[in-house]
Amino acid sequence: MAGVPALDIVHLTDPDDERLADYVSLTDVALRSRHEPEKGLYIAESSTVLGRALAAGHRPRSVLVSPRWLPDLTAMLETRDPAGEPVRVYVAEPPVLEAITGFHVHRGALAAMHRPPLPAVADVLAGARRVAVLEDVVDHTNVGAAFRSAAAIGVDAVLVTPRCADPLYRRSVRVSMGTVFQVPWTRVDPWPGGIELLRGAGFVTAALALSDDSVSLDALEADPPERLALVLGAEGDGLKPATIAAADLTVRIPMAGGVDSLNVAAAGAVAFWATRVRG
Repeated sequence: MAGVPALDIVHLTDPDDERLADYVSLTDVALRSRHEPEKGLYIAESSTVLGRALAAGHRPRSVLVSPRWLPDLTAMLETRDPAGEPVRVYVAEPPVLEAITGFHVHRGALAAMHRPPLPAVADVLAGARRVAVLEDVVDHTNVGAAFRSAAAIGVDAVLVTPRCADPLYRRSVRVSMGTVFQVPWTRVDPWPGGIELLRGAGFVTAALALSDDSVSLDALEADPPERLALVLGAEGDGLKPATIAAADLTVRIPMAGGVDSLNVAAAGAVAFWATRVRG
C-alpha cells in the first residue's frame, strides 16, 4: 500500500542478541549519557511518547515491544510516512525485555529513535516571546518536568546550558510525557555569555534567585516585558553568581510557611504561569 512503510518484525528469545545493543543497560545513566548522543540516538518509552515523537517527525531506528502491545505499535508505525528502510520491530516476552534493559518495561514498548540535529539558538528564538533557560539542571526528572510545564503553559522555547542534563534522556522524555518534542529547544554555549545573545535578540533576562536586590514575581507579572527569558538554576546551589550578575534583573517567588525556595521544576511552573502571554 502506497504511503505505508514496511515493518520488519523479528521475534527474539535471547537477551544477549547483538542486534539489541541500543537497548542494553538503560538504567546506567553515566553510560547512556555518553552512548546515546555519540550514536545519535535516544530512547522513547511507552506508546504515548513514541506517538508524540512520530508526530514531531522523528524517525525510529527500531522498536522493542512485548507481544501484547505489538498490534497497537504496528498500527501506530503504519501511520507514519515512509522514510527509506523498513522499521525493525523486535518482539520479546516481558522477562526478556527486563533482562535486556535492566527494568520492567511499562506499557511494553521502547523505541530507539534517530536523534535530530540541534537547531541554532537564533532559530529557536525567532518569533519567541517567552523562553526558559535551564542552567546546569542535572536531574533528568526535573528537566522533563520543566519541559512539560513549558509546553502546558505556553513557553515558546527552552535553552539548556552545556552542563544541563540531556532533555532526550529516557527519564526526561518519559517525565515530560513526550512534550520535549513539542517545545523548540537547543543548547546555548557559552554560558552565561549567552545572556548577551538573548539581550541582542530583544529579551529581558530574569534570573530566579534569592538575592537582596531581587524583585517579587508579582511585580514582574504586573508589568511583563514583551520578550522575557526566565533563567532557572541547578538543584541545591541555584544559579551561578556570574549568571545573576549578567541578568537584567533577579526575581524571587514570594514564599510562606518558612519555606525559602521551591524545587526547580516547581519554581519554573509558577514563573511560567505568572508571566505567560495573555490574549
